[in-house]
Amino acid sequence: MTAASVRPAVAVPKPRSGLLRHVLVRLATAVGVLFAAATLAFVLVRLSGDPVKQLLPPDATAAQEATLRSQLGLDQPLIAQYGDFLWGLLRLDLGDSLVYHEPVGQVIADRVPATLELAAGALVLSLVIAIPAGIYAATRRGRAGDTGVMTAVLLGQSTPPFWVGILLILLFSVRLKVLPASGYGTFAHLVLPAVTLSVYSIAVIARLLRSSLIDVLGSDHIRTARAKGLGPAKVVLAHGLRNASLPTVTVIGLEFGGLLGGAILTEQVFSWPGIGRLTVEAISHRDFPLVQAAVLFFAAAFVIVNLLVDLSYSLLDPRVRAQT
Repeated sequence: MTAASVRPAVAVPKPRSGLLRHVLVRLATAVGVLFAAATLAFVLVRLSGDPVKQLLPPDATAAQEATLRSQLGLDQPLIAQYGDFLWGLLRLDLGDSLVYHEPVGQVIADRVPATLELAAGALVLSLVIAIPAGIYAATRRGRAGDTGVMTAVLLGQSTPPFWVGILLILLFSVRLKVLPASGYGTFAHLVLPAVTLSVYSIAVIARLLRSSLIDVLGSDHIRTARAKGLGPAKVVLAHGLRNASLPTVTVIGLEFGGLLGGAILTEQVFSWPGIGRLTVEAISHRDFPLVQAAVLFFAAAFVIVNLLVDLSYSLLDPRVRAQT
């Protein structure tokens, strides 16, 4: 064999599968979380009592109760009910509502737009107020402006949302009569619930952004940018805010999931026809299938938001993108 016939081995480039592997791991984790949430919902709703007592009149006979229990499948062993529940979950069939006598998927779908509208309105309001407030407090650290913002943040984090809602109703609906106290369908109906739901999120986002921005503004690259003669606004917005955005994006994503779950009390206070109010009604009537579907909806919302936040890291931080 001659030297000319010996060819060097050509290295085959490996595909960049790090990001794909990361996504697959996150998806597998999401499936596990949803399975755990479904199992927990199945167990807890059955510990709340017998729905047959709620569905039948007080003078119902034992035979009528046994018949209805058999129709609902509640006369089967618990493990058999759990197996039927998981099989239906795999087929995206969560059963029929015991109260509405409709597929629970349809009942949930009818209420989703109202809850998403409320959560989105609260999130937009939170960002519009919290981001400027956080920047303002960070650039005036230790001064009166910073103290004022942090005092408002402390009040926002300490005040129960339902109490805020009641105060807003008393002021703007009862006393001033400028906004409706309940209902759904117009922008005026959205104002008070969105403000109520956004108070805590405004405080959390503003506080975290202030803290992150203070840390970034003390770093070497910010001092270099100032030494080059860049204006304060450009230094803060172009250099500081981008580097402080990673933890802020994380908490914004978590807060959106929290807004969906936290809408339960707000929807009750303002009679908002969303999933939160539907969940309370389902629990009070022991509507097993509907409660399970509502729990899965909230769990899926948290999982999806967390996944999107996790994937957004690679877009915001080149260091994260290089590691995937």
